[in-house]
Amino acid sequence: MKQITDENIIKTEYSEIMQKSYIDYAMSVIISRALPDVRDGLKPVQRRTLYDMHELGIRHDRPYRKSARIVGDTMGKYHPHGDSSIYDALVVMTQDFKKGLPLIDGHGNFGNIEGDGAAAMRYTEARLQKVAQDGLLADLDKDVVDFVPNFDETEKEPSVLPAKFPNLLVNGSEGIAVGMATSIPPHNLGEVIEATKAYMKDETISTKGLMRYLKGPDFPTGGIIINKDELLSIYKTGTGKIRVRGKVETEKLKGGKTNVIIREIPYPMIGANISKFLSDVAALSEKKTTMDIVDISNQSSKEGIRIVIELKKDADVDNFINMLYKKTRLEDTFGVNMLAIHEGRPETMGLKSIIRANVEFQYRVATRKYTNLLEKEKEKREVQEGLIKACNVIDLIIEILRGSKDRAMAKKCLIEGETKGIHFKSRESEIMAAQLQFSEIQANAILDMRLYKLIGLEIQALIQEHEKTVANIYRYEDILSCKDSMRQVLIQELDLMKKEYARKRRTVIDNCEEAVFEEKKAEEMELMLLMDRFGYMKTIDLSTYERNKEAVHQENTFVVRCKNTGKICVFTDQALLHTIRVSDIPFGRFRDKGIPVDNVSNYQSSKEEILLVESQSHLNLHRMVFVTADSMMKLVDGAEFDVNKRTVSASKLSPEDRLISVHLLTEKTGIVLRSKEGYFLRFPIEEIPEKKKTAVGVRGMKLSAKDKVEEVYYTQTGEEQRILYGEKEVDLLLIKNGKRDGKGSKIKG
Repeated sequence: MKQITDENIIKTEYSEIMQKSYIDYAMSVIISRALPDVRDGLKPVQRRTLYDMHELGIRHDRPYRKSARIVGDTMGKYHPHGDSSIYDALVVMTQDFKKGLPLIDGHGNFGNIEGDGAAAMRYTEARLQKVAQDGLLADLDKDVVDFVPNFDETEKEPSVLPAKFPNLLVNGSEGIAVGMATSIPPHNLGEVIEATKAYMKDETISTKGLMRYLKGPDFPTGGIIINKDELLSIYKTGTGKIRVRGKVETEKLKGGKTNVIIREIPYPMIGANISKFLSDVAALSEKKTTMDIVDISNQSSKEGIRIVIELKKDADVDNFINMLYKKTRLEDTFGVNMLAIHEGRPETMGLKSIIRANVEFQYRVATRKYTNLLEKEKEKREVQEGLIKACNVIDLIIEILRGSKDRAMAKKCLIEGETKGIHFKSRESEIMAAQLQFSEIQANAILDMRLYKLIGLEIQALIQEHEKTVANIYRYEDILSCKDSMRQVLIQELDLMKKEYARKRRTVIDNCEEAVFEEKKAEEMELMLLMDRFGYMKTIDLSTYERNKEAVHQENTFVVRCKNTGKICVFTDQALLHTIRVSDIPFGRFRDKGIPVDNVSNYQSSKEEILLVESQSHLNLHRMVFVTADSMMKLVDGAEFDVNKRTVSASKLSPEDRLISVHLLTEKTGIVLRSKEGYFLRFPIEEIPEKKKTAVGVRGMKLSAKDKVEEVYYTQTGEEQRILYGEKEVDLLLIKNGKRDGKGSKIKG
């Protein structure tokens, strides 16, 4: 065992080690997992999944294979980062509502646009789409890209797929790395190809020029992009925000009613946001933001999205649609950040940069492809020329073969003209054999040639094949030596891709005016707010309250008169004020359950206790008394709590203290504090100073070290008020009147 000495110890700063390690980790995540490569538009997990399916032979014209088989093989050979990441990538590549051009053909439940997840991988099956084979995997056998060792160096995998079109633009990409994220919208294949061709023909073309061909994103869900004028800036910089609206139709019904039908949704709405949209529309009706909704139903199916909202007779349809755009996610924003791996590092790229990188990659791929094809054709030409030459002297070659002792002797004669040891019929044949000069490749082809090749038709076919080979060599040399010729070949391939796989644009691009929604002001009316001991609240009208007055007060902890346009203030023992709009509280019948206060405010029932519930308009007219367990107290003007925030601090507390009483001061003149140890202190309310809500207050009662104020009572001169303390009844007005900050009198319960 090696002994550790000072010479073996490397001293360094801990912070430097952490910084280097984190940077290494971050770059690994960025390059190897989270971000797509600009050349083929794929993340490593997507590339490996497609390549594995290619290697397994799961082509578009062959039977489906279990997804679990594909995932397991990919994980075992190329991507050792867990099966869920591989299956998630596979699922997304099958979903036509997420990808502009799905690369995998899924069979089974691969989820839907409404956010339902895919079935487990053991149930679903998949195979490659034809476009993936033709556009991404077609030339892998021609040595057009570099192959690198896999994670354990037992297999080889392509560093990038030879994409024939800018897949990064066609399918888009989303991913979160360390300290950065990418969000690239999908585009129309036909438009992307036309823009790519335009760049190939004129590399000085501007982004604006490219956008004559590529109009903007083409989302699989359709919709309307409403900020057309901002797209040029987005495509120049690679960042920005695209505003998308759903497509809405109207349908007239009998009786003057109208149905509003949503046929296409904004791309960011796919998934769980569809159900959220439905609940948001329902909430608009519950909150009285609109009174026009009769019914809402989701009639979406495999045929597409269909959300139907039935409106009342004579409803203002245009204003209602504008309300949907303003108040729900029917108009949403897609944040664009075109971040991709370019030349081994992350880079935010504009439209022209992405197309340029892809075109340069296509030129490199084509150069390797035609260089390899040229070499193969030259080898083929050499063999063909040897066979044609051999056919012209076939009798001599047969004589050499019959006179040779072994293959090596015959081969040496064919290549070098060495006749020693070979038996010839005549001297003339020997002289002719000495003049043969076939290449080694030609000699092997001659020696391997079968006798049927000597048939006249076969010889004619060989000559024709040779002519074709010579033509191919000429063509490949022209492609490799002339950029215009190579450009023409690439453009032809792009045209073939467009002809077979392009489809019509789904997303409309326009400049639309801002949606203006005129919210009808609710007619002001007085209501009664009811809150029971479980924190459920509701509002009822005054007539219902009057009919059930006794039951209302028996069954509810707080009963507050308020206006439907006003606010409710909820004070808790943690000195917090929660403000709730009355319009957010459901209005209904007396026996309705209501809604938990937690649902319409930041109140946390597990941490707070409600002390007072009152309307804001009532608070504005009165002062309030605050008393804490440590006997700190103050008067505060109720108008100080007229705030717009949902939650604010209602008072300042010292550590470990809490409010025990918040009281709206009306006609009361006296206050009585009772401590835990049984001390009662009575004094006039005038002795409590008025402070701001941010103040701690003054001491109301002297307490021993372990004593706390437990109860607060308020008295009115001339009104008898008795309380039960323990087993003893106490008349509060008979307690000796003292001064604030006294100890008070002890009463035994």
